[in-house]
Amino acid sequence: MVKIENLVKNYGDFRLNISMEIPAGTVSGIVGRNGAGKSTTIKAILGLIRPCGGSVTVFGADDAALTVRDRQKIGVALPDSGFSGYLSLRDIIKILAAMYPDFDPERFRSECEKSGLPMDKRIREFSTGMKAKLKVLAACSHGAKLLILDEPTAGLDVIARREVLDLLRGYLAEDPERSMLISSHISSDLEGICDDIYMLHNGRVVLHEETDRILGEYAVLRLSAAQYERIDKEYILRVKEEPFGYTCLINQKRFYLENYPDIVIESGSIDDMIIMMTEGQ
Repeated sequence: MVKIENLVKNYGDFRLNISMEIPAGTVSGIVGRNGAGKSTTIKAILGLIRPCGGSVTVFGADDAALTVRDRQKIGVALPDSGFSGYLSLRDIIKILAAMYPDFDPERFRSECEKSGLPMDKRIREFSTGMKAKLKVLAACSHGAKLLILDEPTAGLDVIARREVLDLLRGYLAEDPERSMLISSHISSDLEGICDDIYMLHNGRVVLHEETDRILGEYAVLRLSAAQYERIDKEYILRVKEEPFGYTCLINQKRFYLENYPDIVIESGSIDDMIIMMTEGQ
């Protein structure tokens, strides 16, 4: 569905240099600290910026060669995009119908009603959660085969986040060939929906792993200096020195559970992975 090979983009002192792939039917997450290159990657896929090197292919074609019809198969929600606050949903239906031949106005209206979005209110009167739902519903309104969402749940409370993610799960479940790339600073959102995770740091992919394996086999060890000295370090990915000793990120939790029953082993999370991969040695 999407293939990035040795993509390079330079912004002053920042250099993005990555490769990644999103097969058909896959939900991929992209994580990293602010400035890691997440939004730059998304803009490169969408053709919003011109790479300095490498290639991006979408639907098997070079990004620059995508037709209007190809681009209509992509649904997008970006933090700095949205509809004018002076429009109502009735106005937006007309706009989407003019832009996308496959737009289904009846379904869009029905989904908006289910999500509690009023037809006649202006968008500027919507809550933050309502605006986020509208972005996602618009991205899913025209039968897109590929969804690209940059921080779709940012600023939302836990209920609104769950509702947005449920919208996405329902849409993806309708067609097993649909794919999605989603970025978020809220790791629990990605853990519940992504098949795999790409972690970016300083413009590079520093880790690519299946989500189930991150949650099942990755873990954090809390070790005294003496424990660290005697432990087998074969499966330690990163080490961070602490006042009490050492924190270690590992990718073989079972090995350490079986061989070191006396040490503290905490189940891993995407947050742990980000902290350790960026701050550890």
